[in-house]
Amino acid sequence: MATPNYGYEKRQRELAKKRKAEEKKQKKLHGGPSGPGDAGSHEPAAESPAAPEAPPPAAS
Repeated sequence: MATPNYGYEKRQRELAKKRKAEEKKQKKLHGGPSGPGDAGSHEPAAESPAAPEAPPPAAS
């Protein structure tokens, strides 16, 4: 059985950490959660609960 390559695993963790820090930096520069990915994910969730409430009063 092959032995684990701890050096490779450590390098991958470091790269992931660096990538995450860079994304955070870019998000901060561009105004935070107002990005296209974040805004799109929050708006439908807010609209979805309101939609099921509207039909019951119309049906009664």
